[in-house]
Amino acid sequence: MMEAIEGKQIIGGVLSAAGTESFPAIDRNNGQLLPFVFYKATAEEVDLAVDAAISAFAVSRNKSGAEKANFLDALISEINAISEELVLMACQETALPEARIRGEKDRTINQIRLFSTILKEGHWVYARIETGDPLRLPVPKPDTRSMQRPLGPVAVFGASNFPLAFSVAGGDTISALAAGCPVIFKAHPAHPATCELVGKAIARAIGHSGMP
Repeated sequence: MMEAIEGKQIIGGVLSAAGTESFPAIDRNNGQLLPFVFYKATAEEVDLAVDAAISAFAVSRNKSGAEKANFLDALISEINAISEELVLMACQETALPEARIRGEKDRTINQIRLFSTILKEGHWVYARIETGDPLRLPVPKPDTRSMQRPLGPVAVFGASNFPLAFSVAGGDTISALAAGCPVIFKAHPAHPATCELVGKAIARAIGHSGMP
């Protein structure tokens, strides 16, 4: 049974439709309207999304590589669970051939798996320790320690021509999440139902993995 498409914003795991402006989803194969209406985000909803991302960052910045990898693995499972539904919806909204969409879905999964693997290995932090030398001339050498750290919330705008690989769970989004940066994603109106399906998959993966 196909998951219900609600046409709402997903903000901090909560569905929101405060706006009055809306637009339909379209079956690009025949030009017919699909039975979904999507509400445009209001300025207030955008502010709420930013606030939610800032709050989430206070937690996500300290998550270990293993914890973030667990989240990405949960997301792979969630996307695989809706694989057929996702392919059907993307084909309808884009009129791209099924083989292309299936290939893009696999590419999306492989991108997520790649970042999960990198997180488990731990090399991504690039931890460096350079011990000091107080006797170095002409000036003492200071003790220097460094490592990669997340910077904060990231905004990602979805692409019209890649409904999966450069979209809600695409490489731009996943690289930020893998780093520990919350993402505010602007879904592309050319395939909003596809975006909602993946957005809800991410929300479920968050719930399963204990991420903020």
